[in-house]
Amino acid sequence: MKGLHDKRVFDLKQTSTDSPSNSDLLSSTTDHKTNKDIKSTQVSSWSSILAPTFLISETYIALRRIVSGGSMRRLQEYIVGSGKTSGVSNSSSDIWLLGVCYKVSSEGSSNDDAFLGDGLVEFSIDFSSRIWITYRKGFDTIGDSKFTSDVNWGCMLRSSQMLISQALLFHHLGRSWRKPLEKPFSPKYIEILDLFGDSEGSPFSIHNLLQVGKAYGLAPGSWIGPYAMCRTWETLAHSIRQKDDKLSLPMVVYCVSGDENGERGGAPTVCIEDVIKLCNEFSEGQVVWTPILLLVPLVLGLDKVNPRYFSSLWATFTFPQSLGILGGKPGVSTYIVGVQDDMAFYLDPHEVQTVIDVKERNSEVDTSSYHCNVVRHLPLDMIDPSLAIGFYCRDKDDFDNFCDRAAKLADASNGAPLFTISASHEFPKTVPKDTLAHSMDAESEFELEKMNESEISTREDDWQFL
Repeated sequence: MKGLHDKRVFDLKQTSTDSPSNSDLLSSTTDHKTNKDIKSTQVSSWSSILAPTFLISETYIALRRIVSGGSMRRLQEYIVGSGKTSGVSNSSSDIWLLGVCYKVSSEGSSNDDAFLGDGLVEFSIDFSSRIWITYRKGFDTIGDSKFTSDVNWGCMLRSSQMLISQALLFHHLGRSWRKPLEKPFSPKYIEILDLFGDSEGSPFSIHNLLQVGKAYGLAPGSWIGPYAMCRTWETLAHSIRQKDDKLSLPMVVYCVSGDENGERGGAPTVCIEDVIKLCNEFSEGQVVWTPILLLVPLVLGLDKVNPRYFSSLWATFTFPQSLGILGGKPGVSTYIVGVQDDMAFYLDPHEVQTVIDVKERNSEVDTSSYHCNVVRHLPLDMIDPSLAIGFYCRDKDDFDNFCDRAAKLADASNGAPLFTISASHEFPKTVPKDTLAHSMDAESEFELEKMNESEISTREDDWQFL
């Protein structure tokens, strides 16, 4: 898939009450590259790839002001790209952000306001309402270490915190919640932020994640992958349940993996039987069903994602249950929240901010550092193959809907599903067409061991590593 390689910045925070000229509103830096140049830049620093796409206003009013100035059309062209200036085709394709579709095209209408209510502006407001968690400095020492900052090593931890925080936002405040423009803020919103504070007193702090994740290789100053991160959250959820603190994380956490070590070939399976068991354990038999957070760690290739998985990855953002993807480049984790064409929109944790003490009952606290005004994108084909997908299911109907969507996605995957759905361990509801490559029993594993090297190489492309 073709990626975007130009760098763009759009700053709406500088918009004043006066009507600025279009030249003041828009400024861009476009870097034209030949195919040879592009190949050479793929090994360059991550900062050049993760250049800001555009800066967005925190308020709907500011964007409305631009529309009244007659430059919304130029804003649209700037965000989605212009073939004359960037070397890529102008896109009016829909944007999908965590299960919500935003119509960008205003084709057929002479009124720019036609796409204002459900297009780029609403997308920007939704994006900036997502909780953004970044590197922090100046927090209490982590355990016995000397670390008082997670700069240069905590990006996977921060990315995972963002994904979990979205699950809590969806659970407590709903998918349609948007960050209010005025104080006081919702107490529940402040409570959620407090859970991710940078101290041992906050249940989901990096302090506690590192403590719980020792068994999976988590340690201050060390970078870890998505699989270990997902297992850590599963373990932390279990620890919280043992402490009878279900209010902090009022949902089952189910890490969907092909095996216990996450290293065996084959698409992982969401086993409904296991989900029912976990729900029963969580509620101690009081109810049949509880909210569910599904984490699906995957490795979809060696050096880069196998192209056969792109369409399925893209489609997961259309699920109403979507929580996005933990992914990025090797050693550089980001939180991917949306897609458009061959681009992935993400929240970047690699900005260093000072620790903020968000108290649970302080509705007047400044929460601006927990929301991002910069929308960044990277080409889907640049995502590291080691990633994790998240889904949140509020109730049984929501889970059933997720299973139906996932089963259809697996059926349409041409034998390369991201994951499958099974009613039980014995009777799969969805079986990939390429059962040899994706669903092997003990006997077929033994037969594989007897294959010669040439036979194995012919099937190499059919494997999905976990």
